[in-house]
Amino acid sequence: MPPVTLPGVVIGVDIGTTSTKANAYDTSGRQLASHLADYPMNNPQPGYAEQDPQLILDAVLKSISMVVAELAVPVSGLAFASAMHSLIGLNPAGDPLTPSLTWADSRSTRQAERLRAVPSGLALHRRTGTPMHPMSPLPKLLWFAEQEPKLFESVVHWVGIKDWVLLRLCDTLVTDHSIASATGLLDIHRLEWDSEALTIAGITAEQLPRLVATTTVLPGLTPQAAAITELPQRTPVVVGAGDGPLANLGLGAVHPGMVACSIGTSGAMRVMVERPGVDPLGGVFCYALTEHRWVVGGAINNGGIVLKWAGAALAPDLGEHSEEDLVAVAARAPVGSGGLIMLPYLHSERAPHWSALPRGAYVGLTHAHRREHLIRAAMEGVCQQLALVLTSVRAAGNEVNEIRASGGFARSGLWRQMLADVLGLPVSFPAGHEGSSFGAALLGMQALGLIPSIDVAADLVRIEETVRPDPAAAATYAALLPLFAELYEALVPAFTSMRRLAPGLPTGPGTPM
Repeated sequence: MPPVTLPGVVIGVDIGTTSTKANAYDTSGRQLASHLADYPMNNPQPGYAEQDPQLILDAVLKSISMVVAELAVPVSGLAFASAMHSLIGLNPAGDPLTPSLTWADSRSTRQAERLRAVPSGLALHRRTGTPMHPMSPLPKLLWFAEQEPKLFESVVHWVGIKDWVLLRLCDTLVTDHSIASATGLLDIHRLEWDSEALTIAGITAEQLPRLVATTTVLPGLTPQAAAITELPQRTPVVVGAGDGPLANLGLGAVHPGMVACSIGTSGAMRVMVERPGVDPLGGVFCYALTEHRWVVGGAINNGGIVLKWAGAALAPDLGEHSEEDLVAVAARAPVGSGGLIMLPYLHSERAPHWSALPRGAYVGLTHAHRREHLIRAAMEGVCQQLALVLTSVRAAGNEVNEIRASGGFARSGLWRQMLADVLGLPVSFPAGHEGSSFGAALLGMQALGLIPSIDVAADLVRIEETVRPDPAAAATYAALLPLFAELYEALVPAFTSMRRLAPGLPTGPGTPM
């Protein structure tokens, strides 16, 4: 028999980096309707990664309206997730004066490195939970102050993309504790804007949105938003949280010791904790979900995008959409890729080093290696980087007794087994749910009183498969991991020299022979 639809339907809206997904769920966890709307990432200069806020707002409205049109039941409310670390400057009318700078924007690399180099940098990281990295709005604000001073002075409010979308939908300027905890500007222990961080950024608390809990319910939609979405104007809107913490919730990883791991274009590993804090070396972030739930972990820039690069660079004969064929080629190479290690830093890196400096590298290459070794080493490098993040999560004082994983990579049996082998732990793969949007819907259900607690997530998420590590493979990867970790430090001088030389090197096609 099909599951019975229980009372209460909430639309979880996930404002992602490249698209917005709206998914409607009932209180049994069943997905009733879904829609996705894409938008572009603009890269007008090297290091820039920005978007048009209006296009994102249009995608949000379209996604909601399409889901509403598909539903045959009333909507109890909307609840939001969004990518973290975005930054937009607004004029007095609330209109954007800047594009939306995304987490991938690295124009503020030098500002982040300055903050990271001073003794107070680590203290600020521990207090705010956010590493000193160009992904963070704090160094982005410094960049605007130094590079665009006239524009900087004209900005009345600095906001994130979800803050701005909610301003347009509900005519209220707020930011939740979760999004705020990823700005580098919030004291996560006091849940107040950090005075030292504000002074460094050169802004005041009045230039930031009002801080609210993630379960805050806004009174309803503006007449225009209600007309576009075809929802009643009184529809409750739950502010929601960042996509990372909500992905944990969407995977049912809501209890201490349960780690959520995802590998999509990028990757991440996060564990839910009851008190905020980072490790002594600052290898992890700490972001809020609710006042009593936090996630500690790290994100990596280079996930499935590394395999995509391997396909284009090493196996163009397999075609553009060749993931299955690439994995089949990689499977021909042995565990450990015959002693070949790849540092997969094609797009620099975040956790646990939090530096925009590194570049990708193959180490140990010999005449015996073939493309299957190179492709497998790229996949192994992604998993080994996640293993370094897991080490930092443990260094922050967290036990790890269960891992739940999701993302596009989970479709591949080799990826699944490799992740379990590299981490040396069983990895469970939940069925179905769209991580962050389901997490947003669950948070919304709690805020609206439709479920007793977000703890029900652990029971609503069905585990499709649990992959256990192969002892021999796990031993091989355990032996290689310290070397993988050492290579980063060993190559920092080379990375530094390469960055200095890069502006003078040719970038166009080679000279024909």
